[in-house]
Amino acid sequence: MADLKAQVLDPSLTPFERLVRLMAILRSPDGCNWDRTQTHQSLLPYLIEEAYEVVEAVEAGDSPALKEELGDLMLQVVFHSQLAAEAGHFTIDDTLDTIIQKLLNRHPHVFGERRDLRPSAVRDQWEKIKTSSGEKESVLAGLPKTMPALTMAFRIGEKAAGVGFDWKSSSDALDKVAEEVAEVRREAASTRPDRREHLKNEIGDLLFAMSSVARLEGIDPEVALRDALSKFRRRFEVMEKRLTEGGRRFEEYTLEQMEAVWQDVKSEL
Repeated sequence: MADLKAQVLDPSLTPFERLVRLMAILRSPDGCNWDRTQTHQSLLPYLIEEAYEVVEAVEAGDSPALKEELGDLMLQVVFHSQLAAEAGHFTIDDTLDTIIQKLLNRHPHVFGERRDLRPSAVRDQWEKIKTSSGEKESVLAGLPKTMPALTMAFRIGEKAAGVGFDWKSSSDALDKVAEEVAEVRREAASTRPDRREHLKNEIGDLLFAMSSVARLEGIDPEVALRDALSKFRRRFEVMEKRLTEGGRRFEEYTLEQMEAVWQDVKSEL
């Protein structure tokens, strides 16, 4: 045991090298039964959880938490790379070499002919390089299907904008939102048999258009929605507490009475 720990804490190694060695030991016959049974598939829930915890730390502005959560996320990267190395597919060094080469290729304005590009121009150049190099067959290729839909709407709009297919301004996108709202109203009032399918499609178009407004204003719609939900939850819990004081229940109030309490809470929070 002491010898294994000494191998990990070898002062000649960098912290990253220590983590890689630690994971190799955990996966070895002398390591941990749980770690040895893991697969790429079984680790996916942990990878997703750690990514969300990084997001939460960033949004909270909590640097100590971010330091810890980035370490947890790095562990997942090293874990997956160790599994791949054991299977003979690739090593963590191969992973790092791949991303280094990718970044060199996608920043010709830094590592080639020097150009001072705006951040938006860099993003657009990135998208064009991916398709012109043959790395991606389509501008929209590479977006995982499991990505949250609102985030995917933002990224699809961003990728299309990278090749010039975009609204000229958020005002133009808002006109599209107004158009989609009218279509949602029309379908909601429809009595035809396939009403729900058409309504679903129009609601989807409305959400996509709204994500474009957010993007053109430099706002991440996923973050905006989470913030809105968090605000609603805080207000609702305060309203709930006030309404149920003394053992009363929601059913004892009319919608108008609940709305009055809600407005009071909104003025305070």
